[in-house]
Amino acid sequence: MNRIRLTVAQALVRFLDNQYVDVDGVETKFIKGIFAIFGHGNVLGLGQALEQDCGQLHIHQGRNEQGMAHAAIGYAKQSLRRQIYACTSSVGPGAANMITAAATATANRIPLLLLPGDVYATRQPDPVLQQIEQSHDLSISTNDAFRTVSKYWDRISRPEQLMSACINALRVLTDPAETGAVTLSLPQDVQGEAYDYPDYFFQKRVHRIERRPATADMLDKAVELLLRKSKPLLICGGGAKYSDAGQALRDFAERYRIPFAETQAGKGTLLSDHPLNVGGIGETGALSANLLAKEADLIIGVGTRYTDFTTSSKWIFQNPAVSFLNLNINRFDAFKLDGCQVTADAREALLALNQCLASQEWHGDWGNRIKEVRDQLQTERERVYAINYTGDDFVPEIEDSLDRKSVFAEFNKVTGSWLTQSRVLGILNETLPENAVIVAASGSLPGDLQRIWRTTSIQSYHVEYGYSCMGYEVNAALGVKMAEPEREVYALAGDGAFMMSHSELVSSLQEGCKINVILFDNMTNGCINNLQLGHGMHSFFTEFRFRGTSPARLDGAFVPVDFAKIAEGYGCKSYRVSTVEELRDALENAKRQTVSTLIDIKVLPKTMIHGYFSWWRVGGAQVSASADIQAVARMLEENIGKARQY
Repeated sequence: MNRIRLTVAQALVRFLDNQYVDVDGVETKFIKGIFAIFGHGNVLGLGQALEQDCGQLHIHQGRNEQGMAHAAIGYAKQSLRRQIYACTSSVGPGAANMITAAATATANRIPLLLLPGDVYATRQPDPVLQQIEQSHDLSISTNDAFRTVSKYWDRISRPEQLMSACINALRVLTDPAETGAVTLSLPQDVQGEAYDYPDYFFQKRVHRIERRPATADMLDKAVELLLRKSKPLLICGGGAKYSDAGQALRDFAERYRIPFAETQAGKGTLLSDHPLNVGGIGETGALSANLLAKEADLIIGVGTRYTDFTTSSKWIFQNPAVSFLNLNINRFDAFKLDGCQVTADAREALLALNQCLASQEWHGDWGNRIKEVRDQLQTERERVYAINYTGDDFVPEIEDSLDRKSVFAEFNKVTGSWLTQSRVLGILNETLPENAVIVAASGSLPGDLQRIWRTTSIQSYHVEYGYSCMGYEVNAALGVKMAEPEREVYALAGDGAFMMSHSELVSSLQEGCKINVILFDNMTNGCINNLQLGHGMHSFFTEFRFRGTSPARLDGAFVPVDFAKIAEGYGCKSYRVSTVEELRDALENAKRQTVSTLIDIKVLPKTMIHGYFSWWRVGGAQVSASADIQAVARMLEENIGKARQY
């Protein structure tokens, strides 16, 4: 055995540079590179190692630690979890900034490798800059906060620990059932310590992402359940997308005449125009899917976590005879809703079920119902895409409130815009290039998109809704563009989300990776404002208004922000939009640009698309002086009684 004398940081870089994955015989370098923001906690250790010899790793400079980690998540998600970027930060606040991104990755089951600097293992110079001293436990640092949001966490306090830590980190990162954020904390003194590492630690490793098959017993029980049902409904979750199970799901659905609905993560696995695609399901679901969900006697969940938005807080499946068949690589998810469990790779499970059913004369018995609800969806899509307001004429969504009319007039006085959110989405859906990728994450936009957006190409719908993290949109769009540089990428973000974080917009300019930001400025945190209004409250600190005279209210005028000017300051090509004509012109001109663009669209507040036959359980006050809130409390209790308890 030969040994190589390296620092811990140098050994880590060499190890990461030699990791590969094999999926269906296709070998890919697993760690493409590293996003870095250097500070005293990592610059002389990991930074020195990367400067000396980064191998084939690509190094990128981040602007904000959370932002660059969200870019890494966007890259891994768009790459179907088969290639990733690592992220390194300094100790203290730099590390803490990545905690939100770690939670985003773990909630969405996306591999993310985080390498934060840490305080001294020796403790000799304690307390060092940015160290939090806990008098009851001197071993604690900021990085211990990552434990709750990481799928694997380790601290390298001795050089030889690096080897087992790295092997376990890759075990988790490449496990489709258990992947998420992996955090390796690197004390700044240990990063620079030398050790004689065995040369076999640096050998090329190929991690095979195996397609776990279903057992015969699982398949027998699944077939037995299927044969007892007549109105099955498939739910296409993110696991189907990451498994590349689109064709298998399509074949299965077509052969047995089963309609399929989509979660936020699963949307885009198959195209919207497929005659069996009934759209998004659940609280932010489409009219069509939600109608069938109430009638279905069997839900076949393919790679879905069954979040409360997918199940409408376990309420939407109203057929008394409904059962659940869960195809999932993760046993934890396969057990949900007391379902019949097929713990297997989504594609392999669908292919095996297809073969098992081939000899049976069985199929879904929906008659003309699928076409009926799809026709209803198309009619509804055309209706909401055409919703317009000019200051005089009203449509049902708008004329329900005189207060809303006054808010519109006030908004128009500041912006000159009468544009509605759904009208803007309609123009985008008909105008964006067919193979463009849209990125969204928070506010009202993911709901509107899942309800009515038509996907026109595979992998064109990139919405993070497992954690619904404000600030993901712009930063992740950079990662998406890095993963698929040949496609136009559009980040759809509200003004609140944009102000939360858009740091890597500058990185997109630095790297020559053009992204397009479609900014919906309604001067409101619109989704939560809508939640307030729909549950008996008034607009309370969700509209962006100046302080007036009240210490408990923001009752002044709207706060205007020129987002286009912000983007111009960075070096983007920007546009200001308050009319349909300006929007169409901006979209066409943006296509011809070579630098990142931002289209600042002033959109009337309170014009999001409302839900279709769904219910979402949210905390409500059981005691209130408001009759409206009292009525909501009664409705809450009534609907809880209709929902499945577990």
